[in-house]
Amino acid sequence: MAIKTVVVLLVGLVLASVADAQQPKKIPRLGRLSAGFPGGAARDEARKRGLRDFGYIEGKNIFIETRYAEGKRERYLTLATELVALKIDVLVAASGGAAAAKQVSNTLPIVVVGTTDPLATGLVESLARPGGNVTGLTSLAPELGGKRLELLKETLPKLSRVAFLYNPADPSNVVELEQLRGPAAALGVTVRVVEARGPNEIEQAFSVIIRERPEGLSTAAGAVNNNNQRRIVDLAAKRRLPAIYHLSEFVDSGGLMSYGPNLGDMYRRAAYFVDRILKGAKPADLPVEQPTKFELVINFKTAKALGLTIPPLVLMRAEKVIK
Repeated sequence: MAIKTVVVLLVGLVLASVADAQQPKKIPRLGRLSAGFPGGAARDEARKRGLRDFGYIEGKNIFIETRYAEGKRERYLTLATELVALKIDVLVAASGGAAAAKQVSNTLPIVVVGTTDPLATGLVESLARPGGNVTGLTSLAPELGGKRLELLKETLPKLSRVAFLYNPADPSNVVELEQLRGPAAALGVTVRVVEARGPNEIEQAFSVIIRERPEGLSTAAGAVNNNNQRRIVDLAAKRRLPAIYHLSEFVDSGGLMSYGPNLGDMYRRAAYFVDRILKGAKPADLPVEQPTKFELVINFKTAKALGLTIPPLVLMRAEKVIK
């Protein structure tokens, strides 16, 4: 090859490299579909911390579009459609939001956080190989329902009837109820199922609970219960009903006790999936992760108000005791 030709090629490569360097890099757009309301400071901080761990700073090298369902499952589809139309690169959502987004697009990468059973609800084909456009983290809530019942029985040895507050319109709640029946029978506890499909049915649900005269209460993991924590805790306190919840936020609001995965840790971990997908990985090839960190939280003040003595063996297992 002639020297002149080589020089021309080198100059061309250099100019192309310079031109490429001058092209502004595309900043990825992350979508968030929240089941709740604006202002979830603890989860927002966990999410931001997770993104920072992978070098993402909101407004600098990643844009985030957020939509809030405000506890209304019927809004998921509309909000998911809005986010997909914004040409986001990845969507992070809870179970109901992820299911709605999957209806809107079967190509947009979706990271689900805290779904109770992604197999039963059809979000993935298997945990090891999700197979579609959804991956993320499962909260294993169905299996944990039995553990919560066991802890409530240890706290209240004479427990024989428990009210279970759930939403029959939420597929994950239906799965959780089915998973609860076996442990309940083994513990000799009768489960009284009480429905609340929306915020307007919670007062009525507690009226049913009082008529049933249970000795304790357990809650299903889902948007209706999650977004009405204060009301549920206050109603349980008013009826002097010992309750175990699926989220520690209920105990922060005055509930007796909770047992479940550390959601802050899960929201932080979601950034791992976002990073892998933005770097070219496919959701179909990223195994769904199960939680590794669980926490028992007890509100000692509430126990005292209810006239309960928490057994030492239960207290010893608590990660956090509110005094």
